[in-house]
Amino acid sequence: MTVKMLGELTIYCDGELLNLPKSRRTRALLAFLIMAARPHRRDRLCEVFWKMPDDPRASLRWSLSKIRSVVNHPGAERLIADRERVNLKGDDFLVDISVIATQLESPGLSAGKLKAIYTDLKEPFLEGMDLPDQPLFQEWLRGEREEVGRLRGSVLSRLSVHPDVPIPDQLRWARAWEALEPFNPQAATNLLKCLDKLDLKREQARLRPALVDRFRKAGLAWTPFVSSAITGNRETAGNPVLERKLLTEQEVKFCTASDGVRIAYATLGKGPSIVKAANWLSHLEYDWDSPIWSPLFKELSIDHQFTRYDERGNGLSDWNVGDISFESFVTDLETVVEACGADDFTLLGISQGVAVSIEYAIRHPEKVKRLILFGGYAAGWRIGATEAVVKEREAVMTLTGTGWGKDNPAYRQIFSSTFMPSANASELAWFNEFQRLTTSPENAVRFLSVFSSIDVRSRLSKVTVPTLVLHSLGDQRIPVKTGYDIASSIPNSKFISLNSDGHLLLGREPASKVFVEEVRRFISST
Repeated sequence: MTVKMLGELTIYCDGELLNLPKSRRTRALLAFLIMAARPHRRDRLCEVFWKMPDDPRASLRWSLSKIRSVVNHPGAERLIADRERVNLKGDDFLVDISVIATQLESPGLSAGKLKAIYTDLKEPFLEGMDLPDQPLFQEWLRGEREEVGRLRGSVLSRLSVHPDVPIPDQLRWARAWEALEPFNPQAATNLLKCLDKLDLKREQARLRPALVDRFRKAGLAWTPFVSSAITGNRETAGNPVLERKLLTEQEVKFCTASDGVRIAYATLGKGPSIVKAANWLSHLEYDWDSPIWSPLFKELSIDHQFTRYDERGNGLSDWNVGDISFESFVTDLETVVEACGADDFTLLGISQGVAVSIEYAIRHPEKVKRLILFGGYAAGWRIGATEAVVKEREAVMTLTGTGWGKDNPAYRQIFSSTFMPSANASELAWFNEFQRLTTSPENAVRFLSVFSSIDVRSRLSKVTVPTLVLHSLGDQRIPVKTGYDIASSIPNSKFISLNSDGHLLLGREPASKVFVEEVRRFISST
């Protein structure tokens, strides 16, 4: 006989579904006898399943007669009962939960098998079988359900570290394990480690003290895992200022553009002011977990007042907006500068933020003291493009519209691999997920369309503020020649090439450190 205890009680005999007694109490007795698989005294069964002073022995006899008709067949007498004891032989029952427990004793289960087991374990144990008026049975049922929960935790713990499970999925399983077993020290430590693998430092820093407080209040000993970004990074180790900044909770504020769109911005640090023009794919909170921007932002905020904001349609700024255009990008920068009270500041532009910064500096030379441009372009790809290039780029835009929000990151990988060709698997996984979190598929297409038509080439000669242009030599998104052209067209500008193949700099690569050093040198010398 095959018995399904997960979900509603179901029994098959040689593959044929059996009709079980309609009485819930009788079905509960049947499940109890199968799971216990040992003799029970009649008076004990009466105590567990029937109230006194009813006639529990008569009720028990009636229920056993119904069970006997289900489990006993010619040549197979499974239920044996005498005047004192009742026994349901367990060697002829194949019980789903027992099979799963045996399977989990094997250390080499595949990720697919573990996921299948977890799907089965999500069904409630003996669903609809509660007997609220029978406390002894309820206590037994609660214990069995707790054991099922323990098996769920075992599966989640293995999926969260399984080598065949992608790291972002490991994090998903780690979250589920910690939610299922909030007072399990191993689950808490594993979750922090998964966050560290994906470089989600800000969430890690926010979660760690909450976990410490939880275990302390419960009287449980637990030593929290500490991120390698704090203990292992040679730039931050032993530096109390940097370590404190890793845990800093920045204050996000909002200002309103002339067309009513809310723009999110944040300022951190003290010292000479740097304002970073928004560029596509930013999020004021998730950026601080980024393997790309986070190290740069934290370095610059140590000795500067560093202000940044999310572009309209992106990040924490309003997504549902009517106008996404180059002009709106410039006026949003104007709005943020006015809201934060910045004056006589260094303006930093990255990628398409370069063109926005150039236009702002021309319109407001009295506010911009210096201009720093990295990885940018003065004209979008549509300007002067061949028919073949137009078809290729428009195909990518179509693919973006259909694939951006999908769980499969293959669509977003088109961008990740050209933004950061040398990124490792965890960095690419982080960036793929980051893209989905920062904007909608519709806005992603709108951004790409606007970027394609940017053209400030005729404006370059009108820049009057000291300008530093930086560009990666191996940039596969925007060729280094584009950076040369910008620098040669801006009067008295300085050009520096970086030994990197990234359109976006990874915080761990040497070029990132050179970038910060050159920015600091430029600011101090002008």
